[in-house]
Amino acid sequence: MTDHAEPKTVPATMRALELRSYDGADSLALVERPVPRPGAGEVLVRVAATPINPSDLMFVRGLYGQKKRLPVVPGFEASGEVIASGSGVMARYLSGKRVACAAPFDGDGTWAEFMVTPAALCIPLGRRTELEGAASMIVNPFTAWALLERARHLRAKAVVQTAAASALGRMIVRLAAARRVAVVNVVRRREQVELLKREGAEHVLDSTAADFDEHLLELSARLGATAAFDAVAGELTGRILRAMPAGSRAVVYGALSQEGCLLDPRSLIFEGKAVEGFWLSEWLRAKNVLGKFLVARRVEVLLRSELKTEVRARLPLEAAAEGLRSYEREMTGGKVLLVPGLLRPTP
Repeated sequence: MTDHAEPKTVPATMRALELRSYDGADSLALVERPVPRPGAGEVLVRVAATPINPSDLMFVRGLYGQKKRLPVVPGFEASGEVIASGSGVMARYLSGKRVACAAPFDGDGTWAEFMVTPAALCIPLGRRTELEGAASMIVNPFTAWALLERARHLRAKAVVQTAAASALGRMIVRLAAARRVAVVNVVRRREQVELLKREGAEHVLDSTAADFDEHLLELSARLGATAAFDAVAGELTGRILRAMPAGSRAVVYGALSQEGCLLDPRSLIFEGKAVEGFWLSEWLRAKNVLGKFLVARRVEVLLRSELKTEVRARLPLEAAAEGLRSYEREMTGGKVLLVPGLLRPTP
C-alpha cells in the first residue's frame, strides 16, 4: 500500500534552474534532477508557467527576507497541473486538477518542470481560467488585495503608492478605482506618468520633479490619504510619510532601492505617524483555509480585469538568466514568464 496517489505517469528526472550562490542571474544553472515525490499533505505539480517577480530578483541576490540552503530552485509562484499527490484529503482532492500555486516556505521553488508544494498553497482553477494568467495569480493580485484590505481597516479615504507603474501598482490603480478609493501614484520617470494617465489614473506624481514634495503634501491633505503602500524604501519612505496628514501609516512591502527606510523622527514623535511591514507569506499563513479560499475566488474572477497581468515574453528555462536581466532593466513593460513545457515559449 502506497501513501501516494499518482494518476499520471511521473518521469524519473526533470530540468530545473538551480541557484548555486546568491550572486544573481549568473549563479543560475540549468540542471537535471530527480523529480521530487510528494509527502503527506503535498502535491506534485507539472509546471505550466512561472513568472519573474521583483521578489525573485531580490532572492537570487540574497537580499530577500529569507535565504534557503543552496543549491536551491528559485521561484515563488506558478501554475500547472497536479499529477501526483501524497496522503491527505486536500492533496487527494487536487489530484488531476489545474492549479495556481505558491512555493513552499522551505526547499525548492517553481523554476522547474515539476515542483512539490503543500496542498494548502494551491488554488484549484475554474475551467475558464487560463494557465498563463494563473501563473501570476498569487504574488501581485493577493498583495494588491491585501494592501487595499489593510487601507480599509485603517479607514483611509485615499492612499499613496510608490512604484505605481509596476504590474502590482497598476493592479492597485484598477482595484482601487473599482472600490472608489482615491490613489496618489508616485513614479520616478516622466514616461511612467503618461503611462498611468493613459490607464485612467487621476493623480500621478514624478518623484524626481522639483515640486514633487509640494504637490504630494497638497494632494495628501485634500484627498485624506492616510495610508501609503511603499515598494521602494530608502529616503522615499520618509518623504512620503512627512507629506501625509497626522496619524498616517506607511506600509512597506518592498525595497526596490535596496536601502533602509530613512525617516524623520519628528513625524513619528509629534505627528503620530507610523511605519509597518507587509510580507505576503505571513499574510497567507495568518489566513485560515476558508479565508484563503474566499480571497482566491474573488481574485480569480478579476484576473481578466482589475487584476490582469500583461505578459511581454515567454521564455524556456534555458533563457532564464536573460529573462531576469531583461525584466530588471524594464519592470513596467510586462511580465516575463518561464514556461518549462506546457505552454509555448515566445521571443
